[in-house]
Amino acid sequence: MAELSTLARPYAKAAFEYAASAGDLQGWSQSLALAAAVAQHANVVQLLSSPSITAGQQVEQLIAICGDELSEQGKNFLVVLSENRRLQLLPEISHQFDILKANREKAIDVEVTAALELDAGQQQMLSDALSAKLERKVNMQVRLDKSLLGGAVIRAGDTVIDGSIRGRLAKLAESLHS
Repeated sequence: MAELSTLARPYAKAAFEYAASAGDLQGWSQSLALAAAVAQHANVVQLLSSPSITAGQQVEQLIAICGDELSEQGKNFLVVLSENRRLQLLPEISHQFDILKANREKAIDVEVTAALELDAGQQQMLSDALSAKLERKVNMQVRLDKSLLGGAVIRAGDTVIDGSIRGRLAKLAESLHS
């Protein structure tokens, strides 16, 4: 995967810089996500990997499938990708673009897995605390997992905070066995 991310990085940066200068980060994010979703469909993967179909034909088909959802600039971006035989990188380009967008907007997606339902007040307190700690706007998703017994597990990017009872018991068991 490192190779794909390395190949996709310059395209994601170029798209991001253009979108930022045009003031259309959200529009580009949506267009790239759409193109990436289409590019991952089984029939389209087969189309993009077919040696008998020219790059021009591939991009024409991809643009036709996406329809009017793509702007002219988005279509031109896909043409550049096809000329360089990089259409298969669309999912990774979209992912990297969204990371750059989140960094620009100082936002982070946080997943909270809790043993019990959190009320609105608890969610707001947790969101405020995470926002202060991470120095970013927090977009929080909460889901329930009864197997935690109590507490919560918080995932924010590469950071994992395990405040669950199950996690604490596992750490205790590990320390007793060592």
